[in-house]
Amino acid sequence: MKTVHYPGLDRLPPPAARRAVVVVAVLLAALLAGCGGGKETVRRSPPPPAREWPRVEAEDPAAANAVLMRAIGLVGTPYRYGGNTPESGFDCSGLVAYVFRDMLDLKLPRTSGELAKVQGPRIEPRRLAPADLVFFGSRGSVSHVGIYVGEGRFVHAPSTGGTVRLDHLDGSYWRDHYSGAKRVLH
Repeated sequence: MKTVHYPGLDRLPPPAARRAVVVVAVLLAALLAGCGGGKETVRRSPPPPAREWPRVEAEDPAAANAVLMRAIGLVGTPYRYGGNTPESGFDCSGLVAYVFRDMLDLKLPRTSGELAKVQGPRIEPRRLAPADLVFFGSRGSVSHVGIYVGEGRFVHAPSTGGTVRLDHLDGSYWRDHYSGAKRVLH
């Protein structure tokens, strides 16, 4: 049997050196087994093709641009339930309320459910314009809101432990939980 020399192991006491070699061998075997030629047991269907997102101009492009620049500038801000400032972090509706108040002095309701009831036209996905509010939920209940930026993307504060980020409406979770949109800029 050929002896293999592992640099650094000669400084360990013999039992510790043997254990280190065994651990490395087991990890290597596990790694190689994962790459093996076994049959795949889980087959996933390919994601549906992304929708075409027509470019729709906002009714007030300057106001929409101000909202978008402020919202995108907050990407990376930590999520915090009940948070409504960059210093304290944001939850989804806190982010929306802060951005519209900060940039346009427009006071919006504080919860996603209340925001969904704001008077204004309900917007179909193909008619979304920058700065429209997009809503998500299940069983007729709204539980999340974001700000549409264009090309099927939106800014939102998604969850505990996360940060404000950009996501795509065609992402599997967001596509499956999309419940509508409202236009607050007229």
